[in-house]
Amino acid sequence: MQLIPLFKKLIQAKSETPDDGGLLDFIVTYLPDYTAVRLDRNGVKNLFIYKTFSVGEHLCFAGHVDVVPAGEGWSVDPYGAIEQDGYIYGRGTQDMKSGVSAFLQAVKETTTFKGTLSLLLTSDEEGPAKDGTLAVLDYLKVENMMPNACIVAEPTCETVFGDAIKIGRRGSINGVIEKHGKQGHAAYPEKAHNPIHKVAEVLHHMAGVNLDEGDENFSPSKFVVTDIRAGMEVTNVTPGKLKMMFNVRNSTNTDQKSIEAFVHKYFSEMKYTLKLDQSAYPFMTDPNTKIVRTIDSAIEKVTGVKPKHSTAGGTSDARYIAPCGVDVIEFGVRNDTIHAPNERTTAKEVEDLCTVFKEVIRTF
Repeated sequence: MQLIPLFKKLIQAKSETPDDGGLLDFIVTYLPDYTAVRLDRNGVKNLFIYKTFSVGEHLCFAGHVDVVPAGEGWSVDPYGAIEQDGYIYGRGTQDMKSGVSAFLQAVKETTTFKGTLSLLLTSDEEGPAKDGTLAVLDYLKVENMMPNACIVAEPTCETVFGDAIKIGRRGSINGVIEKHGKQGHAAYPEKAHNPIHKVAEVLHHMAGVNLDEGDENFSPSKFVVTDIRAGMEVTNVTPGKLKMMFNVRNSTNTDQKSIEAFVHKYFSEMKYTLKLDQSAYPFMTDPNTKIVRTIDSAIEKVTGVKPKHSTAGGTSDARYIAPCGVDVIEFGVRNDTIHAPNERTTAKEVEDLCTVFKEVIRTF
């Protein structure tokens, strides 16, 4: 099968999290010379498939076949893989069936490699992500098969194809503050303790504030308020409790302890509780490592563009791979329509992505 028909086949599979749309079984048949290990867990479909060509290093391509629900507002069938106006439309075209089809075709066409090539695939990246890549990594640890380097084919480019790779990601810390007061009648505010009024006194010191100055690799960690609620939706009762939710996409310069200190600085005179949950930890791969230098060179050779090294954006399953001691980077097509109606990419971007991956395999 040629690359673009392969890409369309992947788009046409309705693989909304945690359904893989039958794609992992298809991939096993598409790579008959590779050893396949299915690692399904709690309804999530996972596949690790590999081939050892000779003695050498282990290079892994990682990604997910699941997509977010199509939603409304499409002008075409979101699972039709429709070509129109120079684009291929469909849910997952950018995030990230373009990347999966590109590295799938690249390894299929590889005949020689000094080492082991593998694919790590899951159907649970867009969901809770607790039974996906983590399940495969548990297996690789036990079997002593952890790769030396990994490329996650998430969409990373911004304006033109080739302009950005991710060499790291910020972490993500979610927080909930509960400020306790005393409920009362709005006509007698002196008899109550209104938590809205108390929080209003300090909110401007917190909302949107940078918790660190950032550095050459990370933008500043910002305290982003995501929700504030209190009261019973009536006008004559002041609330007894206020809940404020926030998120911090943190660099390596901010952690949970520094967030606790920041909140306490402004809430120390109030009765409050704070709960923090870290869903992802920040990581960064050294720009001088072999995989970064190799893909930089491959991108520039194929596109003529020198990619910038970025840590911006949300999280990906690279956050699980990096702590295992693997040099991990992300590279894929442009990301301007991910998760949106009429998600789309071009055939050329997918073809160029496959060519970059082939060049990485050839020169790694």
